[in-house]
Amino acid sequence: MATTTTRRNVKADEASGDKYSVLLPTYNERDNLPLIVWLLVKYFGESGYNYEIIIIDDGSPDGTLEVAEQLQKIYGSDKILLRPREKKLGLGTAYIHGMQHASGNFIIIMDADLSHHPKFIPEFIRKQKESNFDIVSGTRYIGNGGVYGWDLKRKLISRGANFVTQVLLRPGASDLTGSFRLYKKEALQKLIEKCVSKGYVFQMEMIVRARQLNYTIGEVPISFVDRVYGESKLGGNEIVSFLKGLLTLFATT
Repeated sequence: MATTTTRRNVKADEASGDKYSVLLPTYNERDNLPLIVWLLVKYFGESGYNYEIIIIDDGSPDGTLEVAEQLQKIYGSDKILLRPREKKLGLGTAYIHGMQHASGNFIIIMDADLSHHPKFIPEFIRKQKESNFDIVSGTRYIGNGGVYGWDLKRKLISRGANFVTQVLLRPGASDLTGSFRLYKKEALQKLIEKCVSKGYVFQMEMIVRARQLNYTIGEVPISFVDRVYGESKLGGNEIVSFLKGLLTLFATT
């Protein structure tokens, strides 16, 4: 049955000409990058969808780019595209930079630190095709979605931030701060033009602006796993920036 379903997916994908460009912004991810790329290749290969992986490294001092170059040799330059930048310039600009080089009509954004498992991507694609959604967002807060590896304090901060955001902005999606999503390319281009935030607020603003533009949003429950290697990039400054961004969005939307 699974083989038959996969063949149908492949035929439908070939007929539609759909291609999925995965944008992977990286900074000090040399330990995580080989595994996340291997998993992406595995699940795209099994599902039969056409894809490319665009690695946007922001001048990592740990040798992430050198690892990416080795991965390109292994998997081929048609599947692994390297689009590095000289220094860390922010998540939003990384997406803009990556999208300029994307040949797919769908864009998938995700973290490179193994917190987002590529096994969910075929589910994202199926959900998008169900109702021709403009956006499909992974959610930790409905169905069997969840968070693993966080202490109680961080879970409370995440839940609290999401709750306050829901009350103030009523965005029509259950997980505002997540960064595992599938977009129609033209929708992502329009949203990035509208967004003014940087850092972690950027993901939240994308969904709020999507509601303003009447884009349709589907959701897929995901399991979020805290990074195994490396240090989290979420600190006190990011939390303060998040709160400032939330209030700005509330005042301007």
